[in-house]
Amino acid sequence: MKVEDKKPESSQKDLKETKEVKETKDADTLTFDDIRENVKSIEKGIQQKENRYLIRVMRTIFSIRKRLNDPILKKILNNYYTSQNAQADKEFLLSFIDTQSSVAPMDTDEATTKPEQAPPQSTSKPKSLLPEVDLYIHLLVLVFAIDRQKNKQAIDLAEKIVEKIMSQNRRTLDIIAARCYFFYTRIYEIVGKLDQIRFFLHSRLRTSVLRNDYEGTAVLINCLLRSYLHYNLYDQALKLVSKVTFPLHASNNEWARYLFYYGRIKAIQLEYTEAHKNLIQALRKAPQHEAVGFKQTVQKFAIVVELLLGEIPDKAIFRNPQLKKALQPYFQLTQAVRAGNLAQFNEVLEKFGEKFMKENTWTLIIRLRHNVIKTGVKIISLSYSKISLENIANKLHLDSAVDAEFIVAKAIRDGVIEAHIDHEGGFVQTKDLTDVYSTLDPMKVFNQRIKFCLELRNQSVKAMRFPPKKYSEELETAEERRAREEEELEYAKEMADEEDDGFP
Repeated sequence: MKVEDKKPESSQKDLKETKEVKETKDADTLTFDDIRENVKSIEKGIQQKENRYLIRVMRTIFSIRKRLNDPILKKILNNYYTSQNAQADKEFLLSFIDTQSSVAPMDTDEATTKPEQAPPQSTSKPKSLLPEVDLYIHLLVLVFAIDRQKNKQAIDLAEKIVEKIMSQNRRTLDIIAARCYFFYTRIYEIVGKLDQIRFFLHSRLRTSVLRNDYEGTAVLINCLLRSYLHYNLYDQALKLVSKVTFPLHASNNEWARYLFYYGRIKAIQLEYTEAHKNLIQALRKAPQHEAVGFKQTVQKFAIVVELLLGEIPDKAIFRNPQLKKALQPYFQLTQAVRAGNLAQFNEVLEKFGEKFMKENTWTLIIRLRHNVIKTGVKIISLSYSKISLENIANKLHLDSAVDAEFIVAKAIRDGVIEAHIDHEGGFVQTKDLTDVYSTLDPMKVFNQRIKFCLELRNQSVKAMRFPPKKYSEELETAEERRAREEEELEYAKEMADEEDDGFP
């Protein structure tokens, strides 16, 4: 009986193993089919001179990136690099792949059957590879090398990709080249040599502007801003922004990056209102369900800038499940600023100082000390009609009454409180509160909200996309209409499930 009980268990294990092997085979074949469809889309876009097919292919890089492995890449190289001129590129790309991996299930299906069908083609030369397809396959291998942390080899591959881009003068390469520029910058950032490629990025930016390559221009501007901000070169970044016009037709992801970098520059330049507006727009331009790390980073800067403006962020921001854990230090910082407690503020700085430095928000958070003191003075003025300067110094944890006198005088000058300082008596006498609605403050706030709504409407109109070249087309048939509707449905699904790999 014991032996009979063990047999079904072993058979179940065998069934599970075979199912797992089949699932991996199916996943690999599906990934290979997706790449092959992307190659067909690239060829179709070149034939019809439509960039939208190339843009769709670039959107699928992130989903394919998760499924890439050695057998898939080996099969791609064996299927597409068949001519004698492409053998050098094939051998170079094969060096990034583990040739000892199990490639039997991938090679037995099509790679072995195609040589059997080769005799009819023996008299004719193999089809040459298009530069766009060649660049796309190189880009897939570069992404694969970055994910496998082959940094030194990835730099060589990135340099070779750049040489291929510079040797060609085809406008159909612009969309793929733009994504190549991003990963070229990314690998140098990982290695820590981001400053070495700045001259090259400037030269390519000049070329992209002259060629009206809006996607490449947007990517290169963001790469340069990223390089400047990485080394805290805010003055040079501001000069670049002032002398370059960011293309309006760039993708939402590139707009989100640009607005984030521009918001950081404005925050350092003490223009908090403009910085906060750009950071909020960056959050709106970012993908809704993806790019969580990017949204966390932008939200951290937005919270600090909002505190510097004298406003308190909404609690709903800190309750968001995607942001709750990352924003916990900033929630404690907000509580300290709201209470006007300087001692609590110093505790938060001591506890999370290293974290703030890593996230590049330290320089802005230090400026909040004056806001904490102003909030404390405002709370004291609302609680007491008359209070001595010594008591103010004790409540605000200041060194002496002289410091308290200077701080209260500055608060009165800035309009934070309405009070009078008696220097001889050493106390502060607050005045009666005036009706806020009798001043111009409500009108200013209302005008600010109207401007925000109008700006949001204008940006929504600019973000609308229309199919190109529809004005010159004739009336379509029923079959063409069905094909167009299916294509639009696929495009809508891609836009809904759009994931961005550009937020590392």
